[in-house]
Amino acid sequence: MSTISFNVNIAPLAALNLVKDNQNADLVHEEYHNVGQDKLIGTQIYEKYYFRSKNRAALIVIIDNLKGTTNVRAIATGSSEGLIFNFDWGAADDFASSVENILDPYIIE
Repeated sequence: MSTISFNVNIAPLAALNLVKDNQNADLVHEEYHNVGQDKLIGTQIYEKYYFRSKNRAALIVIIDNLKGTTNVRAIATGSSEGLIFNFDWGAADDFASSVENILDPYIIE
């Protein structure tokens, strides 16, 4: 499992659209909730097969501005090869980092 979190200087919906348009994985679920007062939270879930770990990995992307600044969280999981050893040859780190790479021009923290 790999988790990253950072802030960006664009609106949540713009960030979610950038991830959706540039992610090299299958989008399996998405939902967006406008909670009022220009606050939005969106979730996207992706799935991708990694040959190096011989397994499918899941990526959960959560982007919101509930505390003012747009915060991005990316969680990659399910990429390890076996039941006993939780070793995935870096697949989870790469999958989570793909969101950071897409939004890199907008990262502020």
